[in-house]
Amino acid sequence: MAHQSDMIRSDIYAYLKSQEEKGMLRFITCGSVDDGKSTLIGRLLWDSKMIFEDQLAALEADSKRIGTQSGAIDYALLLDGLQAEREQGITIDVAYRYFSTDKRKFIVADTPGHEQYTRNMVTGASTASVAVILIDARKGVLTQTRRHSFLVSLVGIRHVVLAINKMDLVEYTASRFHAIREEYEAFAKELSFSEVVAIPISALQGDNVLLHSDSMPWYHGPTLMEYLETIDVCDESVSKPFRMPIQWVSRPNLDFRGFCGTIASGSIRPGDQVVVAGSGITSKVARIVTMGSDLEHGQAGQSITLTMEDEIDISRGDLLSDPQSRPNCADQFEAHIVWMHEEPLLPGRSYLLKNGTSTLQVQVSSLKHKINVNTLQREPGKTLALNEIGVCNLALAKPIAVDPYRENRATGSFILIDRLTYATVGAGMIDFALRRATNIHWHQSQVSPKVRAGLKDQHPCVIWLTGLSGSGKSTIASALEQRLCEMGKHTMLLDGDNIRHGLNKDLGFTDVDRVENIRRIGEVAKLMVDAGLIVIAAFISPYRAEREMVRGLLSDESFFEIYVNTPLQECERRDAKGLYKKARSGQLPNFTGISSPYEEPTVPALRIDTSKTGVDQAVCLITDLCIKH
Repeated sequence: MAHQSDMIRSDIYAYLKSQEEKGMLRFITCGSVDDGKSTLIGRLLWDSKMIFEDQLAALEADSKRIGTQSGAIDYALLLDGLQAEREQGITIDVAYRYFSTDKRKFIVADTPGHEQYTRNMVTGASTASVAVILIDARKGVLTQTRRHSFLVSLVGIRHVVLAINKMDLVEYTASRFHAIREEYEAFAKELSFSEVVAIPISALQGDNVLLHSDSMPWYHGPTLMEYLETIDVCDESVSKPFRMPIQWVSRPNLDFRGFCGTIASGSIRPGDQVVVAGSGITSKVARIVTMGSDLEHGQAGQSITLTMEDEIDISRGDLLSDPQSRPNCADQFEAHIVWMHEEPLLPGRSYLLKNGTSTLQVQVSSLKHKINVNTLQREPGKTLALNEIGVCNLALAKPIAVDPYRENRATGSFILIDRLTYATVGAGMIDFALRRATNIHWHQSQVSPKVRAGLKDQHPCVIWLTGLSGSGKSTIASALEQRLCEMGKHTMLLDGDNIRHGLNKDLGFTDVDRVENIRRIGEVAKLMVDAGLIVIAAFISPYRAEREMVRGLLSDESFFEIYVNTPLQECERRDAKGLYKKARSGQLPNFTGISSPYEEPTVPALRIDTSKTGVDQAVCLITDLCIKH
């Protein structure tokens, strides 16, 4: 690999020292499809001589075989590493590349332009300080240009280069450049950019990329590389208040207890006072420990171990902070969410939220509105689909310490995780904490659930029967309740149809309403278990996530999931209410098993196929399993 510097040959140690002292700039390229993002980065790598000999040979061969430049070097192939990218000539995944010049080191993320890969673009932008937004000079400002500009603003990037590309294809016309710049600047006024610098370029020909172009003498601003080398992007995280999420508590022996983590923002010295944000306990830093030796100063980005002067309770997930500038501790907040999964976001469903080193249960209590990223207008909606963005209220299982994203990107961001698959389904940016009504408190009864269960001489629990309509859930539930009453047990039967006549009569059968239906039933069932009752719940309850949510409200010994897995054909044959016939004809939308999915339990306590098992036998099986005599 050849590099511009001759120091590699003359004094390798001096060269390495100079590299160590260089500043680092992270930036992204984004824009619409075929605006030339990959070509631009490929050109930067080529001109900065950051290409290995084998890469060069492969590039030349690929350019002749699958390139788009008639056998000439196709710089985009340096970035399009996936086979599908090369075949289609598009970027799908985020491609990260490193290069350097004599003045600065760079990490650049080439992000996809297609709308369906918006989540990948957000991922690439989350750690960048500068965005290079490309525009095809022939096409001007497009919908995807606006989309990516909004996302760049949303994730907190404040410095934007408007690279108006392919100027060679519009004969390097100054009027075309100025018209596009004026249109974009008018749009960008609504966004939170501190500066927008427009540069006319030709990534393919190299005009105004590294060197000024003779073809555009009317342009007197910096080249793209001059701007990237000289832009003053100070590390704002260092100047912000001290924040350090605790990753691990180190206890190698009885004489040492250290709290390990990476400083998210600010700086710290021995003797500084810190506070555990959640508990409010304060102490002073005794030592800053690293692998080599103790430090006199630690700052954002460094992984360190802190020891305290006092013996205080700190554990993984806690946040150490500056006592004079504490984060918000709240169990509810408003946030922007970028949805990143094929399955839609459903308000009321339980997810896992990961913020720093803390992971806990969360519900999206309401979707306030969606944002049309093409027009920046607010739109109503009940769910978020893949790549959509919305403003939501979230409710956590317990308070956590957070900052608004605009004040601290590290402690103001989070991801949402599916509780069953552990897939990352969303990325969020906290707007502000929400306050609960101060006059609402949990009333602790003088009579405990254990006392109530003792008075009834039974083990209270929920017997949850789930399955398709017509599978036999209600029939089994009724017979089971009768059997338990004969045994002297105190029961309550919750049936799907009965509940929708009263408690849930305001709910329909959309995915969102189904989630809320089961959430309410779960809360009611929990109260009845606290009252000492054996609750028999017969509901289709099609989604695993909601059944697991109900399980989470109770102990493992108090929740029994019974899967009535009667085959669909048998359920349709019975069809006492004529529902399947209507669903097949399209008269009944969102019908489970036909036009709406049913997610089978993975490990139910019991499976019962009523086409093979009679009602009395099913009741005996459930009684033997669930009822402790």
